[in-house]
Amino acid sequence: MQRIKKGDEVVVISGRDKGKRGTVLRRVDAEHLVIEGVNRVKKHQRPNPMKGVTGGIVDKDLPIHISNIALFNPATKKADRAGIKLLSDGRKVRVFKANGEQVDV
Repeated sequence: MQRIKKGDEVVVISGRDKGKRGTVLRRVDAEHLVIEGVNRVKKHQRPNPMKGVTGGIVDKDLPIHISNIALFNPATKKADRAGIKLLSDGRKVRVFKANGEQVDV
């Protein structure tokens, strides 16, 4: 089970964007995520009339390594680690390590 999924609110814990919060837009591979507003760069884009793309400078979110982010815990208002707990009915759920509450409510 993945500890961080698409749609989760996360906090950057190291790197150039340390302290920024954002939501996970997509998973690139097993270890990289694209987060809204984090690791944003300016890309000089050429116009392509065939695809209807105008040229200019566009902002683009690049992937960030999963080790540089942590889940945001709304109860403590801090970054927190996630663990996996097995419920009595056999389901696996993600829980915050700090207070044991479920991530998916």
